[in-house]
Amino acid sequence: MTVGAQSPSHVTGVRDPRDPNADRFTHVPAEALTAQRDGVAPRYRFGAFVLSPRQRTLLRAGQTTVLIPRYFDLLLFLIERRNDAVHRRDIFDRVWADVIVSDSALSQAIRTLRRTLGDDSREPQFIRTVSRHGYQFVGAAVIEEADDGAVPLIAQTPDPAVPPPAAEPFAPLIALLTAPAGGLGATEDQRDAAERLHLLGTEQALHHLEGHPREAFGRALLADTRHLVATSGPVPLIGHAHGSSAVLALARIRLRRAAYLVAVRWLGAAAGGSAAGGAAGLAGGLLLAVAPGSDAPVTVAPVLSLIGAICGALGGAGAGAGLVAAEALALSARTTALVLGGAGGGLVAGTAAQALGEWTLGALFGIDVVVRGAIAGVMIGTGIGLAYAVATRGVVSGLAAPRGAQRLGVALITGLGGALAALVLALAGVPLVGGTVHAIAQASTGSRILLTPLGRMLGEPEFGPLTRCLMAMAEGGVFGLGLAFGLTRRR
Repeated sequence: MTVGAQSPSHVTGVRDPRDPNADRFTHVPAEALTAQRDGVAPRYRFGAFVLSPRQRTLLRAGQTTVLIPRYFDLLLFLIERRNDAVHRRDIFDRVWADVIVSDSALSQAIRTLRRTLGDDSREPQFIRTVSRHGYQFVGAAVIEEADDGAVPLIAQTPDPAVPPPAAEPFAPLIALLTAPAGGLGATEDQRDAAERLHLLGTEQALHHLEGHPREAFGRALLADTRHLVATSGPVPLIGHAHGSSAVLALARIRLRRAAYLVAVRWLGAAAGGSAAGGAAGLAGGLLLAVAPGSDAPVTVAPVLSLIGAICGALGGAGAGAGLVAAEALALSARTTALVLGGAGGGLVAGTAAQALGEWTLGALFGIDVVVRGAIAGVMIGTGIGLAYAVATRGVVSGLAAPRGAQRLGVALITGLGGALAALVLALAGVPLVGGTVHAIAQASTGSRILLTPLGRMLGEPEFGPLTRCLMAMAEGGVFGLGLAFGLTRRR
């Protein structure tokens, strides 16, 4: 079957009533209509291309053109909605439904698709930019046909839209790649040059880059765009002569590009941790007030809630910062990065809480209580980071943003990681917020917030090991749950 060779008995002209162009028809073969009725997705033929959703392949003149999965999904979505100018928001909701990415990710994807199709943004044959709205597929005579697995070859003459390759293609691309960086650490033209170099051959591109004064930046940009080209090769940074400079350059490129998203996610994590800490403190205070033998008034509940909210906010800000930075920076070894990020962020937050708590208790109240926030922060951050990595292991790039039941699942798994880490701490004799509050009450004269009545509710004469473990697990679990919910909130 070739384009333009369909007989009237095999092709139906279908016009979408929303299409303002009365002369524009989508050609649908009769077998494709039957396939649609049977629930089988058709394949699409346009120009020299055949797009097969069933086989997830794009062929040009019978030759496979490789696209990364998200770019394939984007092209398919635009073709399916070809009678509409598709809003950017709808594209993000469909193609990047499970992650949050910067707006530049869509622009880069469109640029790659245009290059793959031999299209020009100034005179588009396939993808039109709709100003302040989104994009529309405008390729004429899209033919839908039954996707039976057999794609006939098309005799194809050279496409005048695709310029012939340069005699020495690497030199001009290397020059563009290593030009002084723009405001985001790399201009769109530089990123395009990096992708083209990957298409020509990653290893050869690195060879041509060796010895250049801006080799570190060039390597960083090649490493950053590697996951956008399906046929790219490895870009080693560690162990190279300019490795440390390239790693720093890569970090700057990725953080600058995602700065707004990182800030929003960080604030969300801090808010989620604060809400979780406040809720846990309120519940603990109410439980303490009604416990048999307790003389704690109901008014202790808001006090413990405030303490929990402050500690949760500090912990969420620390661990959240580590997790967000790991997600933004690491597109490979993601699990390791998240564990290290959670541990590092927890260490910073825990150390700050420990120093502030001990100074406040000693200087203002004359109470000498050891606050072991640093080790608690490292342990909780590690547990949460590992659990979050496991829960979002399907994410390849971008910031994880699951929805509905998936988001709840991620939060529950992350909470479980926090609970298990807190249990280890309790068994090792390291108290969290509740245990520290009890220690402060013991060191104070006439305090009414001793947690001994909670231990008696569980059959222990004092605030014993079982009570410490259960309270710690509740604190760590609720904190991880709240942090994950705040972290994965979509804009």
